[in-house]
Amino acid sequence: MRRLHVPDVAFATNARTARRIWLVRAMSTLVVAGLAPYANALTSTTASPDPDALSPQQSAAFRAWFVRIVDQQMRRGPTPRWTQRDCAGLVRFAVGETLKPHDTKWLRANGMTSLADTSSMPPELQLSTSQRGIANRWTRLDGSTGAYASAIALIQRNSRFVSKDVNQALPGDLLFFDQGDDQHLMIWLDRYIAYHTGTVTPTDTGLRAVAVSDLMQWKDSRWQPLDGNPNFVGVFRLDFLTP
Repeated sequence: MRRLHVPDVAFATNARTARRIWLVRAMSTLVVAGLAPYANALTSTTASPDPDALSPQQSAAFRAWFVRIVDQQMRRGPTPRWTQRDCAGLVRFAVGETLKPHDTKWLRANGMTSLADTSSMPPELQLSTSQRGIANRWTRLDGSTGAYASAIALIQRNSRFVSKDVNQALPGDLLFFDQGDDQHLMIWLDRYIAYHTGTVTPTDTGLRAVAVSDLMQWKDSRWQPLDGNPNFVGVFRLDFLTP
């Protein structure tokens, strides 16, 4: 396996400070929740349900398509339509493609028209127009919304914490690593973990696939998704998915 490469995501001093404050608050919240589990019920009642949140059935179909699209990038190489080549860009691209109607035109554009591909397609997502626009409404760190969001924004403003135990991950969940001035996302695909290094060269797409068991024993322990690794923040789930 290749050594993990730190992505080229950099933030200004105020962004780094905001991130560190968020991480401290997030971990403090987890500690408080562990000491007083009944507090979660009180807090959850204050949040209004997102009208665009996917139902359990829609979420299951979303996960199947999301995993299929990421796997397609790994097996056949990145499609030219995926232009922002880094870890967060892979997540944004796969979410956007998952939310589109997967008609004949889409299948042709994504190289999925062979019999082997079409015979194993996931069930189509039945989404409202507003739900299909979720990928254009990422919340950024400054509170604005748009089609672009950084790795830290995808986690901090568009996902919810699941666990530091990767056994709790579902296909399509995100593994978030904080290496100080750099942050990195990986995608849990059940059979393996996919990620992008953030660097592209004429001979290297930057895409990587690693078995879960291999990553757990990675030589550079900063990248091991273990509870005892302070650089591993945890498993996160996109906010619009249920559960």
